[in-house]
Amino acid sequence: MFKIGLVINPLAGIGGKLGMKGSDGAEIVTAALERGAVPLAGERAGVALRHLHPYRDRIRFFTWAGDMGATLLQRLGFDYTVSGSAPATGSGADDTLAAVESFARSGVDLILFAGGDGTARDVLDALHGDIPVLGIPAGVKMHSGVYALTPGVAGELLVMLVEGKLVKLRLCEVRDIDEQALREGRVVASFYGEMRVPEEGRFMQHVKQGGREVEELVLQDIAAGVVEDMEDGVLYLVGPGTTTRAVMDELGLDSTLLGVDVVLDSALLLEDASEADLLRLLEGHGGPASIIVTISGGQGSLFGRGNQQISPAVLSAVGIENIQVLASRTKITELQGRPLLVDTGDAAMDEALSGYRPVITGYRDHILYPAGIA
Repeated sequence: MFKIGLVINPLAGIGGKLGMKGSDGAEIVTAALERGAVPLAGERAGVALRHLHPYRDRIRFFTWAGDMGATLLQRLGFDYTVSGSAPATGSGADDTLAAVESFARSGVDLILFAGGDGTARDVLDALHGDIPVLGIPAGVKMHSGVYALTPGVAGELLVMLVEGKLVKLRLCEVRDIDEQALREGRVVASFYGEMRVPEEGRFMQHVKQGGREVEELVLQDIAAGVVEDMEDGVLYLVGPGTTTRAVMDELGLDSTLLGVDVVLDSALLLEDASEADLLRLLEGHGGPASIIVTISGGQGSLFGRGNQQISPAVLSAVGIENIQVLASRTKITELQGRPLLVDTGDAAMDEALSGYRPVITGYRDHILYPAGIA
């Protein structure tokens, strides 16, 4: 039997569509729930676990009660042991720590967890020894290298392990950023340690890299061309990042480095918009719209990391033909041929976004580059 310890942070990523820059802290979670946020971490974990359904007789799960794992495993028909439970008031970091420590005592072969960088830190803090881990991406902040590219890819990797394929292990970094600084427009990332993960380069997420190449002139060139092509009457949704901020600077407008801003007729209509804000503005506008986004450095994520406000519903309302992708050639070269990652949580939308897409790399300078589900 292949023994897996499963722990889900059920509230991971809950603030993503609301533009809340993370979900660490009870106050943030409460605010997100009051604003109608829907937890999705369990659903994303389910995408991975469904790949294991044909192997149910070869797997034994150890997990925590309720939404931290047991509910999902019961629904999917897996054999499992409940090792503990969270208090009635809700789960927190202490429960993740207790779960991982319990799994280690049970002698699991792999610890599987769903969450974001905060969850990865909790797993690291509780892990004593060399038990391999694998993260299912479900958070807003995704800087660490311990996560599979997508939940579906995590499932494929799990199948390889259960089938006894020769999968190497390597040490991968756990990184996290200061959420309060993030909400103030500052990226303060720290290294916390390393954990052993299955070694499959095409399956695992690369560590998020900051803007090493500021290349102000390149960004200005990109922004100048984008602004020249802007049309009156078009609603522009400008995603997070230093590259897209250059567009706002070219327009002479305030901007949110790590949020989504809305521009109409060269004026700032709304700053730091949530998914609900974007859908409301699009419905009220009733005219053409365009999404302007960049990719995350090192990872090459196009949608699904840090810009969850631009959800499948928003993408459908705007139309995927109305997406402008901005990135310097250096940023593209650093991907070493890996496709831009799309992981919106909607399989049909991810499929629609896949394929070769034009990328604006300078003033009147474009390239074609592949995007895919991984």
